[in-house]
Amino acid sequence: MHWLYLLLALLFLAMAMKSTAPGWLVVVLVLAALGLFLAWMLGWVASRVSTGSRDDTNMISPEELRQLREQAEARKNAASKPIAPDDSQS
Repeated sequence: MHWLYLLLALLFLAMAMKSTAPGWLVVVLVLAALGLFLAWMLGWVASRVSTGSRDDTNMISPEELRQLREQAEARKNAASKPIAPDDSQS
């Protein structure tokens, strides 16, 4: 629906060019056209980015997730064990 912003921007720009109204109205129409044009560009870019993105849930399989959890648990357990002093250094 972002294309509506482009249509409105073009309409406002055409109205500003054909207008015989006071100068301040022409400035308002041109600024509105600029704002709508920027909104159209942002909407277009957002739609392009969203169509190219993939589903986050499929990035890692459940098996890989299980293995990562096991590795993290093993590292956590290894870090929590106190290190025994070495008697050979005395």
